[in-house]
Amino acid sequence: MPRAFAFLLLAAIAVFVVDQNIKAVFVEGFRHYTECIDLILVYNRGVAFSMFAFLEEALKWIQIALLAGVVGYTLWLKKNCYVVPVGIMVGAGASNVYDRFVHGGVVDYVYWHCGFDFAVFNFADVMIDFAVVWLLVLNFWPRYCKN
Repeated sequence: MPRAFAFLLLAAIAVFVVDQNIKAVFVEGFRHYTECIDLILVYNRGVAFSMFAFLEEALKWIQIALLAGVVGYTLWLKKNCYVVPVGIMVGAGASNVYDRFVHGGVVDYVYWHCGFDFAVFNFADVMIDFAVVWLLVLNFWPRYCKN
């Protein structure tokens, strides 16, 4: 299992570093506007669609506990096929939690508005979605999950 934990940690660090570097570009002032997608800076005090913003300071601690629980549960399962997608999810989640400590909210920057208003999101959010889909595939089609 130490090797599995190393893969989880490597995936988490990679996503964290990439996400924080992208966010730094927007915090430093980059903006770009188009007809459908704007690249802007927004600090999200909640989670998806600003839900749970009322939890304020407690939200980041709840998220840390959830991330620790996900890592612990994954290692307890001893399914090596889960470690990379969980690492991606944890790295992305940790990056968003880090934003809460440093910026007071999650740094979001992609605003998609082609005929509708969608929530502003970031690379970490996309990586979380990607990891969830990967985990669903592994769960619903176990032949892809060989230890």
